[in-house]
Amino acid sequence: MMFAARDILLLGLFLAGAGPIAVAAQPSPDACFSTDAGTSLDIRIDSCTSDIQAGGLSQDRLSIALQNRGTAYIAKGDPDRAIQDYDRAISIDPNYANAFNGRGVAYQAKGDKDRAIEDYGRAIRLDPGNANALNGRCWLRAASGQLQAALADCNESLRLRPNSSNSLDSRAFVHILLGRWGDAIVDSDAALRADPRNAYALFERGIAKLRSGDAAGGNADIATSRAIDSKAEIELAGLGVKL
Repeated sequence: MMFAARDILLLGLFLAGAGPIAVAAQPSPDACFSTDAGTSLDIRIDSCTSDIQAGGLSQDRLSIALQNRGTAYIAKGDPDRAIQDYDRAISIDPNYANAFNGRGVAYQAKGDKDRAIEDYGRAIRLDPGNANALNGRCWLRAASGQLQAALADCNESLRLRPNSSNSLDSRAFVHILLGRWGDAIVDSDAALRADPRNAYALFERGIAKLRSGDAAGGNADIATSRAIDSKAEIELAGLGVKL
């Protein structure tokens, strides 16, 4: 799916080997490296900053701290500071796939499709099993009109992670652009089984239903999507998926 507030947490932004960052809770003994998804963004950023400035981290550990702080900055809506951290992480470890993936998300947030696609590609070359980078590149390739290449990326992302709501709604987006309404509905259904509040999947399914002649079902899905997150319709409409 395209970059949006919910994508900050779901479109490939994972701590090194950990789960997605969320907002809440109290700090762990070292919140920068904590795998606790309940650690707040501010606590994580403060912890990483302290660790980075202290100067006692190994090079590998320093690159991870920078990656983790960059991820938190994106989640707070600050892609420029995130890019600075990803740049430093990559300068320390040029083979750090997660840092390239994160920087791709940051460039996507800034609307720089070309740089985002390039960084997703680097992440994939370094880590062919990076389902998040494949999903991100799938969406951007589709948005750029590279529909067959996008479909290949989504298919591979879903082979690696079959029940990803984000990858499923990305492939539904590709199917809609290809005029494959039935396939779009199947993928949207699966995306919504994984995440019933996926506003993108709901809007995509609504459009596919309308195009298939199911006006009542399509309008109901679109109304639900709007109620959950009105930005989904705005973003998708800007890419040609509209009423």
